[in-house]
Amino acid sequence: MIAIPCDYTACNLERSSTTVVICEGYFLPQGWFAGRNLAVSQVTTKYVLWADDDFLFTEKTKIEKLVEVMEAVPELCVLGGSVQGNQFYFSLHYEEGHEMGGGCLYRKLNGTFHTLPHYPQCFLAYGVINFFLARTDAVQKVVFDPKLQRVPHSEFFMDGLGSLLVASCGHVSIDHQPKTGHDKDMARYASFRHPGKSDEEFKLQHHFFKKHLKCVQYS
Repeated sequence: MIAIPCDYTACNLERSSTTVVICEGYFLPQGWFAGRNLAVSQVTTKYVLWADDDFLFTEKTKIEKLVEVMEAVPELCVLGGSVQGNQFYFSLHYEEGHEMGGGCLYRKLNGTFHTLPHYPQCFLAYGVINFFLARTDAVQKVVFDPKLQRVPHSEFFMDGLGSLLVASCGHVSIDHQPKTGHDKDMARYASFRHPGKSDEEFKLQHHFFKKHLKCVQYS
């Protein structure tokens, strides 16, 4: 009996009756966050770097500098960089409500706290842009909500509120690939980038029941 790995070459080999093709595969989940969970579940290193597929690495994308900060401040769970000079960090504020009505959760853009010791270009925040270095075990504990399928980046940090120590650094940056294409292609891209009202309503309803909230405000 011959056992061969399942790759392009193996699929094109002439097989005999005693040939066994061994494949390692995964059922692909539906939705952006479910896919993130699958990807993170396979990481075996101490840190995981997260970036969009249309980001461009440049001479300013010094991942080792993010690692340096994470090693110097081991309590950190997530450390964000900047995309074309923009850090897009935010703060979160929870206003406790009563038992029947629930509380309120507020997200405020550009809300930060004090700087990190010995790293004045880095400061604490509650959430950062989707270019970040994170401790793998911390991300795997919080996980990404698989019920959220599109534009749910802030929600990961909302779920990690109270358990993730987050910071943002401005000295490590990455570029964004310029958008090109016909108007038809851009319109299709916009339909995914900016989902309809039903997606937003579902996300808010999901917040209300999952976190026992009566209001969520983004600013």
